[in-house]
Amino acid sequence: MKKFLLLSLISLFGTLSLRADDSRTPRPELVVRVESCEAILREFMANPSTTIPASVWQKAHALIILDQFKAGFLFGVKAGYGVVMVKRPGGHWGVPVLISASEASLGLQVGAKSVESVLVITDDITPKLLFRDRFNIGVDAKAVAGPNAAAVEHDSKPTFFAPVLVYSHSDGLFAGATVKAGRVSRNDPANFVLYNTNYALPELLYSDWITPPPEVQPLMSYVQQLAP
Repeated sequence: MKKFLLLSLISLFGTLSLRADDSRTPRPELVVRVESCEAILREFMANPSTTIPASVWQKAHALIILDQFKAGFLFGVKAGYGVVMVKRPGGHWGVPVLISASEASLGLQVGAKSVESVLVITDDITPKLLFRDRFNIGVDAKAVAGPNAAAVEHDSKPTFFAPVLVYSHSDGLFAGATVKAGRVSRNDPANFVLYNTNYALPELLYSDWITPPPEVQPLMSYVQQLAP
């Protein structure tokens, strides 16, 4: 927990100060974003109220992890960051690709200081919406609150699936309820720095043209374990 809070604080202030031009963001700060997303996912899976059930992971074609925040009157900034990963046809997960995210407004938590979310994508079309630079979750792709493990275990009815299943720390989210989780957009400048490459988001998501650096391998291994 302490490590998670520390990573979140470091990444928050680094993102606020350098978001305007991530091509100049030091690589260690970009690595912290990836590590923060891994910490968010692990915390979700450790919490019974937000644990993503195996039946949902079996449907996963892609994954988005978001850390969205609003600095409010102090900074006047509404922004965030995250990663997107896709499952390749052979069954292995690709590298986490950095993305930018707008302020979230989920369930009853309107105007929250921060929202951490995990979005399980159940089709192959939705991740490719990022090819056009950005898309709005819940508008360009239908998004509903995903069921947690306890709900699936005690409900004999088939689990409802949408293109995007949203798991969030926000209160007021009910399984199956339609949600809007703000806008996400590709962040090629950050990925050029993180991966020391000229490949942009489409190539990073769907090719094996780069060797995953050590810093992103723990997240890749953990997701592979959850959704083999």
